[in-house]
Amino acid sequence: MEPVVMAAIHAASFTTPRPWSALEFADLLARPDSFQVAVPAGFAIGQSLGPEVELLTLAVDPAQRRRGLARALMGAFHEAARTHGSEDAFLEVAAENAPARALYAACGYTQAGRRRRYYRHPNGTRSDALILRRSLARD
Repeated sequence: MEPVVMAAIHAASFTTPRPWSALEFADLLARPDSFQVAVPAGFAIGQSLGPEVELLTLAVDPAQRRRGLARALMGAFHEAARTHGSEDAFLEVAAENAPARALYAACGYTQAGRRRRYYRHPNGTRSDALILRRSLARD
C-alpha cells in the first residue's frame, strides 16, 4: 500500500497517538527491518527485532470495520513475522481502547506490562499504554 493511502487511513483511524504522515510511513517502510501487510482498506506495519517483532500500527478504514479485516491483517502479520524469523510478537495499545484490546485478546495476546501516562491526548490528558505479547509458535 502506498504511504499516502496509509496516511489517509491512519488519520481517519487515530487521534491518539497522533496520525502518522505519508513521509513517516515512507521512511519507516524504507528500513530493512520493517514490513507491511495490507488489504485494500487497511494495513499493519511490523518491525522485526531479532527473535521478536513489534506491531507498530494497525489501521482499518472506519467505513470498512466490523468485517474481519483487522483479524485477517493480524493473521497476515503473524505469518510475515514468522518469515522474518520472529518467535514472539508484542505491541502497545491504549488501555481505554476496548475494541483493539478485544481484537488482540482474540488473537492470543496477553498483558505483559503497562506504561503509565504514555499517550498524550489532543486535550492534554494522558492515558496508559498496555504492553501485550504472544508467542508466534504455530497454533
